[in-house]
Amino acid sequence: MDVTYRVADVRRRIASAGDPDRVRLLAVTKGFGADAVDAAVRAGVTDIGESYAQELVAKAPAVTEAGVRWHFIGRLQTNKVRSLAGLVDVWHTIDRATLGDEVAQRAAGATVLLQVNVSDEPQKGGCRPHEAPALVKRLGKSGLDVVGLMAIGAAGSPEEVRPGFRLLRRLADDLGLPERSMGMSGDLEVAVEEGATMVRVGRALFGERPRTDPGHPSN
Repeated sequence: MDVTYRVADVRRRIASAGDPDRVRLLAVTKGFGADAVDAAVRAGVTDIGESYAQELVAKAPAVTEAGVRWHFIGRLQTNKVRSLAGLVDVWHTIDRATLGDEVAQRAAGATVLLQVNVSDEPQKGGCRPHEAPALVKRLGKSGLDVVGLMAIGAAGSPEEVRPGFRLLRRLADDLGLPERSMGMSGDLEVAVEEGATMVRVGRALFGERPRTDPGHPSN
């Protein structure tokens, strides 16, 4: 099954759950080479999600297709920001003021999302929901362009992730933020039903990847 077919299938899934014109598909290529990025772009997906700083830094120069918009969606350490600052277009996993300050210093005015831990699972990143309003203000004062919130669903069935996604949408609405990055291969329909504007999909586009990160489960 080629990537073009898989992209069309994922877009059909998105359309079955909501308005496809309001949902951006991010192709998650962690664990795969630059050829996967090129295949996604040829299939019409130019928003590419990466979870590992070293992998993104090595992969980006090898991509031959033009127009890629890189989204960093993995757990981020402050000491990795410098190497990513010239590559990342959207930072999804800002979850503390010190990290935001580092991004602001290295990439002034960067587009960011605040990651919120909606499942209360310690292995997953993100601030606590009640911390989100103050952190959004703090990141804005640092000069960052905070456009939305991001979350990883709880472990379990798609219906078990629904409350967390609903919470994220409510928080984003309360804060006047238009973007909600939530939903992956196994739960994207629920995410779209609950108001996702970005879904992060890897496995449904490229198959099983060679490795996974315990903190950021297979997308």
